Amino acid sequence: MAAVAWGRCLPRVWLRRRAGPGCGRHYRAALCAELKQPLAIEEVASRPVRPHEVRVDVHFCGVNFADILVCRGQYQEKPQLPFTPGMEFSGTVLETGTDVSTVKEGDRVIGVSGFNGMAEECIIDHKTLWQIPEGVPLREAATLPVSYVTAILALEHRACTRPGLAWEGRIVVVGFAGGTIASVPANLLLLKNVSAMGLYWGRYKEQNFPIFSRILSSALQYCQQGRIQPHIGAVFKLEEVNDAFLHVIQRKSMGKSLFGRPSVLTISLKKESMQLRVNVFIRYSRFSPALPRRLAAGEISPTHLPLLFHQLWVCPPAYTSLNNSSEVLTKG
Repeated sequence: MAAVAWGRCLPRVWLRRRAGPGCGRHYRAALCAELKQPLAIEEVASRPVRPHEVRVDVHFCGVNFADILVCRGQYQEKPQLPFTPGMEFSGTVLETGTDVSTVKEGDRVIGVSGFNGMAEECIIDHKTLWQIPEGVPLREAATLPVSYVTAILALEHRACTRPGLAWEGRIVVVGFAGGTIASVPANLLLLKNVSAMGLYWGRYKEQNFPIFSRILSSALQYCQQGRIQPHIGAVFKLEEVNDAFLHVIQRKSMGKSLFGRPSVLTISLKKESMQLRVNVFIRYSRFSPALPRRLAAGEISPTHLPLLFHQLWVCPPAYTSLNNSSEVLTKG
């Protein structure tokens, strides 16, 4: 019955998001208002960033078993109600505080947010953001903080694995997703000359941040080098948050499950012999018909599109295409 409750479908209501930084800006977020009950999608008023904070436009957010536990009140950390779950996310920087110099507007980043990533935007301390290197997509980057940092911390830092390891081995306890808390017989530790140790990755962020930051940077580097290739089994829309939780609860998740943007707007630009294709995520408000003309004329660089479309929201279903010198705006 609990699984059915988590899977209850919510009305998919498109909410208008107001432009402009700080107060007066609104965004959608998944809210847990009552433990062990389905989450709701609410329009949330944004607040100004503090000097050490960064506002990030969230593109992807990981779905973790810990998110489900915290919404049931069964996790070791218990945020005050109401709260937004979501421990890891990727996106682009919208705004930085006055004391922030590590990232700038437009940078692609991943963040470790504690509990507030399942939303259209997130305000976070700049110390818990890492720039995504070239060649690593935002989607794959969102999978790294929880799963891969846990694995790398376990293998490299706690177990200290090395070639030929067999004698004096180490058992690392990383979690109990199976639902049963296992026990290690002390006599086996004695007879096999092995050690048992635990790993709670979140504590490293508080107690030994240099190690945490180094391991997360290693995960990004490994992904850039192709040494790890995250498998993404499912991508859900934000309004499908309860479906996503049920997907994990029923053990249907293969690889990593994510929340991601609902749809993609493709703008095709032709100028002389050069063809440019730019993918832009759809949002919900007004569209400026002058943008394609300015792009074709070279007045605006395509690299500025992610920033421009934070303020030029598009009401779906809509698309714009440019055929040679003519503009076409079609609305369904």
